[in-house]
Amino acid sequence: MDVQEKPKGKLRTGFTTGTSATAASTAAILSIINQKKIESVDVLLPKKDRIKININSCKFDKNKARCSVIKDGGDDPDVTHGAEIVVDLELTTKPNSIEIDGGEGVGRVTKPGIGLEIGQAAINPIPRKMITENLTLTGKKILEKNGIKVVISVPKGKELGPKTDNPRIGIVDGISILGTSGIVIPYSTASFAAAIRQQIDVVVSMGDDTVILTTGGRSEDYARKILELPEHSFIQMGDFSGYAISQCAKKGIKKAYVGGFIGKFAKMATGVKQTHVKGSKVNMEFLAELAKKCKAEENIIQKIKNANTARNVQEIVLENNTKGFFDEVCSEVYKQMISHSESKTSIEIILFDFDGNVLASHPSSKRFY
Repeated sequence: MDVQEKPKGKLRTGFTTGTSATAASTAAILSIINQKKIESVDVLLPKKDRIKININSCKFDKNKARCSVIKDGGDDPDVTHGAEIVVDLELTTKPNSIEIDGGEGVGRVTKPGIGLEIGQAAINPIPRKMITENLTLTGKKILEKNGIKVVISVPKGKELGPKTDNPRIGIVDGISILGTSGIVIPYSTASFAAAIRQQIDVVVSMGDDTVILTTGGRSEDYARKILELPEHSFIQMGDFSGYAISQCAKKGIKKAYVGGFIGKFAKMATGVKQTHVKGSKVNMEFLAELAKKCKAEENIIQKIKNANTARNVQEIVLENNTKGFFDEVCSEVYKQMISHSESKTSIEIILFDFDGNVLASHPSSKRFY
């Protein structure tokens, strides 16, 4: 990995489009309850932390409100940085119900494989859950008599959508409302690399020689359920799998568990060391070849070649019970990681599905089932 010059000063954390929509929704319900303009709100995040978000605009009457937030990517500005995320909220006659939909500038799903139904607004499950949880807490009394309908819109969404990966994965007419943690940790190659080195140093300084490298917070949570190791042994390598395992080898780590999902693993299996979504794509031909090795039928192989995402490939494999496919993926990831470590670190690959079940592992194929 080429490590860029480390930026000066501490990098600023931002927040996701999902958090923006949640903040605007919370402000909207508060403005109806209190019949006054809301200037800022505290948003409950998935990990139960809170973040204060300023409200850009707020209009309301007795039964409906329109509020907006300006999305702030911190020191990891993507194309949605500075976009206005607008929420139109109205009370309905359905007690204890919360409806969430997308309006203008929020994309619509046209292809399978991203965890949302075709035709649905591109509002991911975790932002939906965040909005629901925050409205349930804030609007508890209102929900006893009424329901709440939320429509999220992004005025410049249609313009921004083509600048994201949405067209490639079949999301049209706007951006997605995203986020898994609710916050945006600055994406700096230098700072991320430094953090990985530092965490490995902590493991070594504690007299331990085993780490669990995961691709993110969710895979780390799942790994914790099957591996009982000290807190400091869990390291989020993010997109820098090659760099992380080479540092493990360099610093004398004897054992590294590597946990993740099909999207990252599909890239790692082909030798990609840095798997950020902008920097590399999933090689469907490669995955189709793995299916061929598993004696999949020709129509299944063609489906994989034409798949929209790695997640879509996972769905195809599970639906058709293509035995051995996930073992092959883990085996290929293992080969690459062993190569990056120059065989100096013992490695165990663990592939999770999106509910935390172990799909496969290598070389200990049955240990985690």
